[in-house]
Amino acid sequence: MSFDLGLNGKRAVVTVGTKGVGAAVVRSLRDAGVLIVAAARSVPDTQEDGLHYVAADLMTAEGCPALATTVIERLGGIDIIVNVLGGSSAPGGGFAALTDTIWTQEIDQNLMPAVRLDRALLPAMLEQGSGVIIHVTSIQHVLPLPESTTAYAAAKAALSTYSKSLSKEVTPKGVRVLRISPGWVETDAAVALAERLAADAGTDYEGGKKIIMDALGGIPLGRPAKPQEVADLITFVASPRGGAISGAEYIIDGGTVPTA
Repeated sequence: MSFDLGLNGKRAVVTVGTKGVGAAVVRSLRDAGVLIVAAARSVPDTQEDGLHYVAADLMTAEGCPALATTVIERLGGIDIIVNVLGGSSAPGGGFAALTDTIWTQEIDQNLMPAVRLDRALLPAMLEQGSGVIIHVTSIQHVLPLPESTTAYAAAKAALSTYSKSLSKEVTPKGVRVLRISPGWVETDAAVALAERLAADAGTDYEGGKKIIMDALGGIPLGRPAKPQEVADLITFVASPRGGAISGAEYIIDGGTVPTA
């Protein structure tokens, strides 16, 4: 039996497509034959066949519509939206450290880019009667760390709720909406964090990883996920092989979130 995903020739936009999970998603979709526009704040100078990089600040109200215009111009339409953009620069210190400015930044980074990009590109999907929208959320929306991730977790919870509502609205019209919820993923940024924690604690990288895993309450699998593992899951659910899946959330966290 062939395991062709049926994605050859499909058209996709991927946010934060130059590093971490986003870059892995770009690789996986390209390997499956997808034509891609990849957006990030800074992009390579060279372009590749079937892959066009666009520099865009998606945390602004202007960035997402401008990206959407480029996507339609370059690809002639859109079949897949993968919104990977997210993160946090909030300080530690619990609720008292979170000013209005920090709250706004967390929402502008973790919720509004998905809302704005969907609003700009979803009409084209509805017109053609097909499409897939994938929002990368986080296990933090069900497992927040009060010391440092309250605002980030709340913004990701808003993204999850928005995704569920959008799915109910547009799935009957042919557009599937899904959520991918990673736990700790071993990106370059995560490696740098573990190395910094290790140095502060006088231990090695494995010790730094253990500090992070302990803060999460443990990872039964014993390690973080790899960016490629998250990307492979995204690629499958975006494909016709996952054509009956909509409105669902897929957790990929090595067992971090307790389940019944």
